[in-house]
Amino acid sequence: MEKQPKEKVWLEKFPFICLDGIDNKRFLNGITTSNINQNLNDIIQTCLLNPKGVLKAILEIHYIENKLLILVLEGNVKEIRNQFENIIFPVDKVKISVIKETLRIQKVDNVYSWRKNKPILLSQNDSDKFISDNSFYVLPPNDLRIWKMVQAIPSMNFEIDGINNPLELGLTDLIDFKKGCFLGQEIMARLKNVSSLKQEIRIWKSNNFCRDVNVKNQKIYLANEKEKIVGSITSYAQINEKEFIGLAMIKKNYLDQENNFLSHQFGKLKLNRSIGSIFL
Repeated sequence: MEKQPKEKVWLEKFPFICLDGIDNKRFLNGITTSNINQNLNDIIQTCLLNPKGVLKAILEIHYIENKLLILVLEGNVKEIRNQFENIIFPVDKVKISVIKETLRIQKVDNVYSWRKNKPILLSQNDSDKFISDNSFYVLPPNDLRIWKMVQAIPSMNFEIDGINNPLELGLTDLIDFKKGCFLGQEIMARLKNVSSLKQEIRIWKSNNFCRDVNVKNQKIYLANEKEKIVGSITSYAQINEKEFIGLAMIKKNYLDQENNFLSHQFGKLKLNRSIGSIFL
């Protein structure tokens, strides 16, 4: 009897903080982009913005025994905790925990967005048995990095760079425009209403062999106008000896150029939308 292939999973350790107290949902709802007050039985992914609407972090909220466990999927957990601590007033019935870590496991899907599959939190002691009992195949680091790029999951210090906003990064579904005020809400509403986004994230592939890779300030040009800068590469991973994949920010006016793109280091680029990106 032919063996069934093992189901692939994303296993990674993430830092988290807990918010306890009767005001924890109200507090978190006022500073993040999703509606924390609804769907408390579900796991909620959300964004943390600065007042100018720039993406600071991608968070995942788990509601456990009246506590909000906040995983920092991408972002600086120390900065986030300090920010929370600085804006919790004495009248707020909210307590914030120290920073801890947990393992998170999620099935890998190559058809639907990463936000469709429900993750599970595991302790270090339980993880090996859980993986073995379910016959899971844990993606090794480079394969996981490639899958995250196929999904266009923004990374800290790359796509989350102190400039890009969540609409440009394909995270529109993590924003509830109807829930009322949240940090950066006015900017998000303005961008949504006038459709004034200047750029959008794209995944790119290249079959050009590249020995010394340095993506810092790596510009993208039109192939037929090699002086016309239309975007920039933000990150990359090597699939095999000749094939690279990565993420890029492309100016919106040039998104209809199909695959007419070029990088001096990676050569001709094939650009596509990601299955993990959702735009206005």
